[in-house]
Amino acid sequence: VQLQASGGGLVQVGDSLRLSCTASGRAYYSRLVMGWFRQAPGKEREFVVATSKSGATEYADSVKGRFTVSKDNAKNTVSLQMNSLKPEDTAIYYCVADTTIIRSSWNDDMQYDYWGQGTLVTVSS
Repeated sequence: VQLQASGGGLVQVGDSLRLSCTASGRAYYSRLVMGWFRQAPGKEREFVVATSKSGATEYADSVKGRFTVSKDNAKNTVSLQMNSLKPEDTAIYYCVADTTIIRSSWNDDMQYDYWGQGTLVTVSS
């Protein structure tokens, strides 16, 4: 599976930004879980959100109420709408996917086999 992410950029505090990620290649797409992790400068990578084909979704507490994930199953695409952005949202955002991961492990980056190239989001104050 190849993941192509897009949509990063430089925004101001309180602004919105939308990231997208499309999966391609051979896979059991009916089992595909897709999501996002992020890594801020000098910090460990952290879970942001994950969603399954069936629509089950998990968000990190830090983004609940501000970030919304949506998906287009026909295009194997997930999008992350990020609203009310804060300086602490500044990070490289990585799209992830896996076909065998269990829900209790969605927040574990070690469980994802497929990673996108990362897209930089910078929130300026």
